[in-house]
Amino acid sequence: MDSDVARGTSASPDSHHSEVTLRVNGKPHTLTVDHRSVLLDVLREDLDLIGAKKGCDHGQCGACTVLVDGRRANSCLLPAVALDGGDITTVEGLSGDGEELHPLQRAFLDRDAFQCGYCTPGQICSALGAVAEAAAGHPSHVTDPAVPSGRPVPLGGDEIRERLSGNLCRCGAYPHIVEAVQDVIS
Repeated sequence: MDSDVARGTSASPDSHHSEVTLRVNGKPHTLTVDHRSVLLDVLREDLDLIGAKKGCDHGQCGACTVLVDGRRANSCLLPAVALDGGDITTVEGLSGDGEELHPLQRAFLDRDAFQCGYCTPGQICSALGAVAEAAAGHPSHVTDPAVPSGRPVPLGGDEIRERLSGNLCRCGAYPHIVEAVQDVIS
């Protein structure tokens, strides 16, 4: 196999590869990707964005969570070829030009909401997606039925824990993660 095609560079597509353009952290990237390549591998191997981690490779741990068109997603499950034209935000893109941390990144530091840090990028991206979902009125399993449909959902501790339940922390920093999210939404 041509090594340029395997690495996602600009070799011409064949029946097993396609050219895709992904807008990653505000910058367009046109790549030729194998149809079997998932977004996580393209981000890490082709674009050198190593914030999203490969934890379980089955969408069960959340270490690979990124934002796709503003919604949180497990990048280990998403075929890159299906995301042509998509807008991808990784933890590396949250601080904009890189001079100041995103408020949630700062809150994670201030609250010591990590230990080993392996899950932290996925936790942060998932928390941002969860906050946006609640603001848009998307209920969770624990949302009070009295909250009017389509209205912002208040994010208390139970609501935050439920919404982030798909992101595992092997070190058990959950209480501090909840506090960090609460700091940002307060």
